[in-house]
Order: sequence, then structure tokens, then C-alpha cells
Amino acid sequence: MTDLHVIVPAGIHDPARPSGGNTYDRHLVAGLRDLGWQVHEHEVVGAWPHPVSAALAGLAAVLAEVPGGALVLVDGLVGCCADGVLVPEADRLRLVVLVHMPLGPTVPGAAAGERRVLSAASAVVTPSAWSRELLLDTCALDPEAVHVARPGVDARPVAPGSASGGELLCVAAVTPHKGHTDLADALTLVADLPWRCVCAGSLALDPARVADVRDRLSRAGLSERVGFPGPLAGVALDEAYAAADLLVLPSLTETYGMVVTEALARGIPVLATAVGGVPEAIGSEGGPPGLLVPSGRPDLLADALRSWLGDDDLRSRLRRRAVERRLALTPWSGTAAEVSGVLERVWAV
Repeated sequence: MTDLHVIVPAGIHDPARPSGGNTYDRHLVAGLRDLGWQVHEHEVVGAWPHPVSAALAGLAAVLAEVPGGALVLVDGLVGCCADGVLVPEADRLRLVVLVHMPLGPTVPGAAAGERRVLSAASAVVTPSAWSRELLLDTCALDPEAVHVARPGVDARPVAPGSASGGELLCVAAVTPHKGHTDLADALTLVADLPWRCVCAGSLALDPARVADVRDRLSRAGLSERVGFPGPLAGVALDEAYAAADLLVLPSLTETYGMVVTEALARGIPVLATAVGGVPEAIGSEGGPPGLLVPSGRPDLLADALRSWLGDDDLRSRLRRRAVERRLALTPWSGTAAEVSGVLERVWAV
């Protein structure tokens, strides 16, 4: 099949950096290869999405080696902040940009450059209907050029759960937009109930935020009840999910929330904030397999935790729905097929 050049941030295969974007990229590349694409993966070094001139020069050098007319899939973390490099190449190459998280709303000064890159691209792929609508609204793109390919997930053994439902799991890097301070405050409000919480995710991206979260828990006398093992992957992550009763995701923003479907693939209910694409990830057919609360409201997060911990019938109902939702989740092969269809259409033009 056709050659495909894939541009990704350096380090996507590093187990110490298990971000949703990295996971998506790895599964997508493998899936496209399985479908017959001759994938040439190019990792580009840089502090994306805040590249210095050397990083942009490195990206330009990689693209310069790609033959004219070639099909190029660019991770948006790299491409959307590199309009000076990408836009001049748009007439020579068939560019498709994979936007995991639109930069315009969150990265100061990025909106105009992102708009130029996405407008110049032959197609744009994004992981949720919510993020597609956001891109159409903020970048004034042709709707026919913007496609949704939701992250896949492979079914796992159903987590057994405990009688009390008190084993809580949060899988997210400790950064401001993941809402760990709200989680700490919510846990403080339910300190009278029996529970333990594991917060699995990087502790290196924002040390000040980590210190703040730990301080809140310490002042509430909860340090021994909340664990911070750092980023988990492979067997260690599987074991964390297997031990969990409830996934808690208190994010302030999410384009999809891949950890939601990772939990549901194991029949684990979810308590999350109703932001971005999270409601899409949870699903609602047959009744939602979890609870949604507004973001930035630790009091309401605490109320939902109290309901979960104190209501046997609620836990049983949500567990049943989570197991049912598990059977309807899209595998990664389906994600690759969606993206492959976009690439085929771009190649055919």
C-alpha cells in the first residue's frame, strides 16, 4: 500500500510518558501498518507545543527529506505550533493533522498559527465530536475536511470490585487541568467514609501543583490514604485498574478522556467531570455507566463520592452498566480503520 510519513513528538514510546496522545499515536501507527500502510515514523525533538528555533529547524529538516506529493500525518502537538514550517509545505505534500487537543484555547498566542496550519492541511482528524465542533468554531474550517476518530480500547478482564466500593483510582498526570486539587478537596469532604485512592500519573510536569495537592491532603490527615506511585504502564497499570472499584477523573478539560474507556473496558464505573468529550467516552445508551459532575466543584464531586460509597444499589447498577458498555467499545483496529479511510480519500485527490 501507499507510503505514509508520520510525524510525532520524540518520546512517544517512553513508558515514563504515558500520555493519551502518545498512546493514541502508538496504537494508530501499529493499526495502520496492520492495514497495509508503509509507515515511516519520524520522531522530532522539541518542547512541543513550545518549540525553540532548533526544534522547528529539526522538523523542517525531516519534512525536507519527504518526497513531493507524499502523504504526511502530523501529530497536532507538533504541527499546530509550527505554522512557519508546515504551511509552506502544504502545496508540496499531502498534509493530514491529528489534533489530540486544540492548542488555541489553552496555549497563549497559539490560535492564529494553529488556524493557519489546519486551514492549509488536506484533512484534520480529532478524537471526539466535541473537539471537532471546537475546531470548526475556532478555526473556521471546512466541515468536510474535519473527521472524528475516537480512541480505541481493547477489552480487558472485568475487575472484581470490592464490597465497599472504596478503592478509588485516578489516572492522570498531576497538572492544573487534571483537577487534582479539586480531588484532594473532595476527598477531604468525605474523610469520614472508608476509602483509599491511588493517583497514578506523572509527578514531574508541575512540581508546584504536586506540592499543593500533597499539602492539602496532609492538612486533612489523608496522606496515608492517597498514594502517588507516579506514571504506570503495562502490568503495573493493569494491576491498578484490576484493584479499582471506581475511576475518578476530575479534569477541567478533556478532548475525550481515554482513561474513561480504559476503565469501562474492565467494567469499572466512572465518576468524572462533564467536560469536553468525556460524556462521549462514558456513553449513555442503556443508562450511563457512571456519574458526571460540573468541573471545578469539589463539593459536588464529594457529593457524588458520598452517593457512590453509601449506596449499594447505585454501585451495583453502575457496575452492571459498565460491564454492558464494555461490550460496545470500539477497538483500536476500528480507530485505525477510520483514520485509514481519511488518508485514502486524501491520497485519491
